[in-house]
Amino acid sequence: MNANLTADRPTFVTHLECSLTGERYDPDSLHNLSRAGRPLLVRYDLAAAGAALSRDTLSARDTDLWRWRELLPVRRTENVVSLGEIETPLIPLHRSGGPNVLVKDEGRLPTGSFKARGLVMAVAMAKELGVTRIAMPTNGNAGAALAAYATRVGIETIVFCPDDTPEVNVREIAAQGARVWRVNGLIDDCGAIVGKGAAEGRWFDFSTLKEPYRIEGKKTMGLELAAQLDWRLPRAIFYPTGGGTGLIGMWKAFDELEALGWIGSERPRMYAVQAAGCAPIVRAFEAGEEHAERWEDAQTVAAGIRVPRAVGDFLILRAVRESGGKALAVGDPAILRAVDDAARKDGLLLCPEGGATLAAYTQALRDGEVDEDEEVVLFNCATGLKYPMPAAEQRLDRHQPIDFDRL
Repeated sequence: MNANLTADRPTFVTHLECSLTGERYDPDSLHNLSRAGRPLLVRYDLAAAGAALSRDTLSARDTDLWRWRELLPVRRTENVVSLGEIETPLIPLHRSGGPNVLVKDEGRLPTGSFKARGLVMAVAMAKELGVTRIAMPTNGNAGAALAAYATRVGIETIVFCPDDTPEVNVREIAAQGARVWRVNGLIDDCGAIVGKGAAEGRWFDFSTLKEPYRIEGKKTMGLELAAQLDWRLPRAIFYPTGGGTGLIGMWKAFDELEALGWIGSERPRMYAVQAAGCAPIVRAFEAGEEHAERWEDAQTVAAGIRVPRAVGDFLILRAVRESGGKALAVGDPAILRAVDDAARKDGLLLCPEGGATLAAYTQALRDGEVDEDEEVVLFNCATGLKYPMPAAEQRLDRHQPIDFDRL
């Protein structure tokens, strides 16, 4: 077993808090949304956590997700679940991006995507709080991560996905022990089915931000990033944004690190990247709105960010505005060009959602929104191996003379 998991360490959770009203909730009880219908955030005694954990202690531990145990909500070691959640690398993208562009490649995580971060934490807390049956809507990768972790701890799982979810994701979910149903609609239509079943007591609703703990898993992206950059932060972050859990989580992580005294008050400009065919956050940002209306007829090759309505819309918009960043939309042709550029020029196979961040960075550079000498981090949220690739049909007949000049 990983050394980070061998001994009980105290967690410093004090309460859960409504992200809209500030109302407090018991952290030892099972919750979905607050009474105001908004996400709950986990709060910690950060002074006590800081007294118990130093940067030197942290640096001596294995560099995995569970090294951050004191800043995570799981109280008992026996409830920790793991499939090997490594610290994901920062990969320079010099040729297709620029001299100061880094990609945090989340495709190295279990089940091949950053969804592993959120779901490992949510499943561990479901186990701790006695949940036995879970349902969730997914565009693909979240369902795969849920299936893997829930199966590992013996929690029954039902997953609903849009009809056009990538086939590899649907099969992956089924192969890892969940029951998966295709629905003739989008992810929020799937979510409506999950919500109805939860209201009838059939299962616990694991939809994005409808339980408090996926944020806590996703915030480890921000914790890791600070540690990898020697306790400083980049000038800008480009993040593929559907439900926005990771962007919200990183923004929370930066505040917690400052409270610990490990970083200063400077923050990266946060760029929420969406596809032009499904851009409710961009539309709300540009209109100066606090909430985003549902995006009708959502279409994009980047299925992971095809989320017509996000329950945490105001938290995404708040973080973007407080950081001095923006919400940006890029079209599918630009997304596919970026994926191709990163592969052919830098040898990094991005998923379409990761390609969207490179396309958005290129657009922002052209528009003067960022400077080439600014250090920026793009998030590649899943391995490109899960997505369709261009055909490669050139063949040789070994029985015929080979024209080597043509090769």
